[in-house]
Amino acid sequence: MAGYRETLFEFHRVGAYVKVSAVDPVTLTEVSIVGDPSAGETALKQAADRKLTYVLKRNRETR
Repeated sequence: MAGYRETLFEFHRVGAYVKVSAVDPVTLTEVSIVGDPSAGETALKQAADRKLTYVLKRNRETR
C-alpha cells in the first residue's frame, strides 16, 4: 500500500465531547481534534488522521 504509515490514536471522553489525539511514531508529531461522540470512532479517526497528514505535509514543506 503506497503512502502507508502507522498512526497511534488515543480517545478521551470529556463531558459531551471526545478528544482524539493522533501521533506519528516516526516523527513524534501529535495533533488533536475534538468531536461529537455520536460521529463514531471511524469518523473521528479519519478526521484526526487528515489533520495529522496536513501537519506532516506542512512541516516537510517548511524545512
